[in-house]
Amino acid sequence: MLYSLARPLLFALNPEVAHDLALASLKLFERTGMASKLADAVPAPGVKLMGLEFPNALGLAAGLDKNGEYIDALAALGFGFIEIGTVTPRPQSGNPRPRIFRLPRAHALINRMGFNNHGVEHLIANVLRARYRGVLGINIGKNFDTPIGRAADDYEFCLAKVYAHASYVTVNVSSPNTKDLRQLQGADELGALAGKLKTEQKRLADAHGRYVPLVLKIAPDLDDSEIEAIAKCLLRHKLDGVIATNTTVARTGVADLRHAGESGGLSGAPLRDASTAVIRKLAQRLEGRVPIIGAGGVMSADDARAKLEAGASLVQIYTGLIYRGPQLIGEILRALPAAKS
Repeated sequence: MLYSLARPLLFALNPEVAHDLALASLKLFERTGMASKLADAVPAPGVKLMGLEFPNALGLAAGLDKNGEYIDALAALGFGFIEIGTVTPRPQSGNPRPRIFRLPRAHALINRMGFNNHGVEHLIANVLRARYRGVLGINIGKNFDTPIGRAADDYEFCLAKVYAHASYVTVNVSSPNTKDLRQLQGADELGALAGKLKTEQKRLADAHGRYVPLVLKIAPDLDDSEIEAIAKCLLRHKLDGVIATNTTVARTGVADLRHAGESGGLSGAPLRDASTAVIRKLAQRLEGRVPIIGAGGVMSADDARAKLEAGASLVQIYTGLIYRGPQLIGEILRALPAAKS
């Protein structure tokens, strides 16, 4: 109810200003012990996955809290897990503004943020300050000025930095807003990257005495042969999970709307079916051997259930939270069946 009253004000503001204001307000609610009431979350079935115990199957997708500044406030909403980032080795400002555009009629956003963040050291400092001890994913990427041929060095550097502080680490090769990044989803490039990161994961596990799962985040804009190649790579290199999907460069269903011509990744309701289709195809090829985290267009409890029915074991939200507010969390938790494990 409170968010429905605040949304017209937030949507009257520049999207980035509204984003910062909403998170600052949430932090205030958390400090006063009121944040949990915003979502009206309820206990839901837990999920054991990748050697981790998730209190429930609903998580926050990366991108909302890029620098890990609001972990405790977001966790108070009742999520089963939080994913922060994308973080890069060095701080970077991202693409020029404006870079977020609302498409309210479609319940959608277009963003071309470009991995704007304060760098991995800043994120780690924020994680260390947080009181949250639940499942925390850290999403890693490459700096915009790192040549694509040396991208693996950036991922390896970030993996080593965040390893001791993450429950799992997500390798983001699917943002459309960093030049040439999606080339890393190609069979040869992805195989080389996965091989290098799995070697580093083993070294880190030995050094820390703790195994941290490695998860790949992929795009929805993949044909069947590309999905097949990614599935083979996941199995060959024994990656621990896959997030399907990131935002889309397609404009299906929104082409006639204001801002539809802006470059960047489209999220929200128009992404729902394409994302779910990728989950379904991946599930058929993976046959339960690599768990899937479903993301993209989860705007309701029905959307979350559809991801699970397509083969996901967990789901994540982001744009749905912007349009529906924290009440979406409680709605999904009340409706979710026991998830696959």
